[in-house]
Amino acid sequence: MKISLSKKVFAEFFGTLVLVLMGCGSAVLAGHNVGFLGIAFAFGLSVVAMAYTIGNISGCHLNPAITISMLSLGKISGKDALAYIVGQITGAISAAGILYTLAGGKPGYSLAANGLGQNGVAGGSPGGYSLLTGLIAEIVFTCIFLVVIHGVTSKVNKDKAAFGGLIIGFTLTLIHIVGIPLTGVSVNPARSIGPALFVGGAALSNLWVFILGPVIGGIAGGYVWRMLELC
Repeated sequence: MKISLSKKVFAEFFGTLVLVLMGCGSAVLAGHNVGFLGIAFAFGLSVVAMAYTIGNISGCHLNPAITISMLSLGKISGKDALAYIVGQITGAISAAGILYTLAGGKPGYSLAANGLGQNGVAGGSPGGYSLLTGLIAEIVFTCIFLVVIHGVTSKVNKDKAAFGGLIIGFTLTLIHIVGIPLTGVSVNPARSIGPALFVGGAALSNLWVFILGPVIGGIAGGYVWRMLELC
């Protein structure tokens, strides 16, 4: 049965909402209990859950960098890609709004002091890493992520399709374990846009790092996989 574009876009909206709400929510609401490792697993497990829930509807991109990478290799049309990205960004913004409402229910919560799990570089980096380091990290980590995604979902590995959601989710967890101290980890422009629009300030002025880096890395990852596929 042919799945309508509107259904696919709603799936992307909902899946991205879950990813951002649970991932950033773990940082804002439970970060002091679970630490960086727990936050990493929250992002990864969100992808696993959504992959097996909406994967057969939209492919479970949840990320403009993935959609653009798929577009660059001709795996999705321009029309569908644009619609997917709109769904992903609105899902992330909605998640940030829900998280802001939830976090605000605790006395003493401050958007300026506690944030919404936004990404950052320099003064906004959890480990104080520079803007250039953050940009390089976002490009490299997104490239790795997309090589895995293209590989796992390729015809070459069709016998492993049942484990695709787990592999992709655990790859995202691994990336977060290494990258959280650097930027908080984006590898996903929608994930960064949502919180930044609410927090403003440096999160908004440095947002370009978390849009440009993942887009470059996503396209690069697609072509790295294409090279591996053709070898």
